[in-house]
Amino acid sequence: MSSLRRLSQVFVISIGICATASQVEAQQQGTVDAGRIEQITGLKGTYSKQEKVFKISKPRNDVKVQVDGLTMPPFMGLTSYAAFKPAQGSQVMMMGDTALFEDEVNPAMSAALDAGLEVTALHNHFFFDQPKVYFMHIGGHGDAAKLAEGVKKVYDRIAEVRSAHADPESAFPGQIANPSSISPAPLEVVFGSKGQTSKGMFKVVVGRTASMQGVTVGNEMGVNTWAAFAGTDDEAVVDGDFAMRESELQAVLKSMRASGINIVAIHQHMTDETPRILFLHYWGKGKAVDLAKGVKAALDAQSASAR
Repeated sequence: MSSLRRLSQVFVISIGICATASQVEAQQQGTVDAGRIEQITGLKGTYSKQEKVFKISKPRNDVKVQVDGLTMPPFMGLTSYAAFKPAQGSQVMMMGDTALFEDEVNPAMSAALDAGLEVTALHNHFFFDQPKVYFMHIGGHGDAAKLAEGVKKVYDRIAEVRSAHADPESAFPGQIANPSSISPAPLEVVFGSKGQTSKGMFKVVVGRTASMQGVTVGNEMGVNTWAAFAGTDDEAVVDGDFAMRESELQAVLKSMRASGINIVAIHQHMTDETPRILFLHYWGKGKAVDLAKGVKAALDAQSASAR
C-alpha cells in the first residue's frame, strides 16, 4: 500500500472520529450538531441558545418575483428554511418551510417523501405574485444527519428543475382533450361504486363524518373525498380533494406521488372539528383508467393507515 493511500485512509478515519465526537458532544450539551448539518447541506446556519434551535436558510433569489407590483427581496418571506431542535435522547426534530414555484412543488415533494421526511402543508403566502410561489412545509424526527440529508435532497431537486428550465413552467406535461367524453363504466369498476356524470365528465364522491360544536357533519357539509374526470378516456384530467385524518396524510401523499398525480394544496377547511380533518387537493393527467387506479390506490393506502 502506498504512503499516499495510507495517509488518505487515516484522514478519512480521522474525519469519522471527529464527526462522532461532535455528535456525542452535542448530545451531552443538549444541542444539535450544527457543524454536521452545515457540512451536509452546504449552508451556514444560526443558533438560538434560548430555544436550542439551529436553523439553516436558503433565499430564493434565483428567479425574480413580483407581488402586487413589488419586486420581492428574500427578506420579505421568499426564503426556505429548516430548523433542528434536540428531542428525546439522541433524536432531533426538524421543521421547515420551502419556497417553491409551481413546477418545483411535486418534484420537491417526492424528494422529501423518498428521503423519509414528512410533508405537512402546501399553500400560498401571497396574492398577485408573478410567477406563483407556493410554500411546502416539511418535518421529521430522528437522526440529525439523516434529516439534514433529506433537506439537502429537496434543495438539490429544486435546483435540478431550475437548471433544466430557468423560467418556471406554466402547465403540467400532457394533454387534455376537449370536449369531454369520459366512459363511466371502466372507472366505476376501478372504484367499485357508481358515480355522477355531466356533459361527458365523471365524478365519484366518498363521504366521512366529523363533529363540530356537538354537531355531526359529513358528506353534504363538505367532509368528503372526491375525484372528477374530464377530457377523453385517453387524454384525461382528474382533480379532486382528499379528506384525511392527520395520521393518514403521509400514506396518501406517498401513494399519489407514486402514481404520478400532482399535489396542489394541503390545508384545513374547518376549525375545532373532531377528529381533525386535513384536505389534500390534486391534479393529474393521463389515461382516465390509470388516473382512477392512482386515486383508488391512495384511498386504499388511506384505509390501511387508519387501522
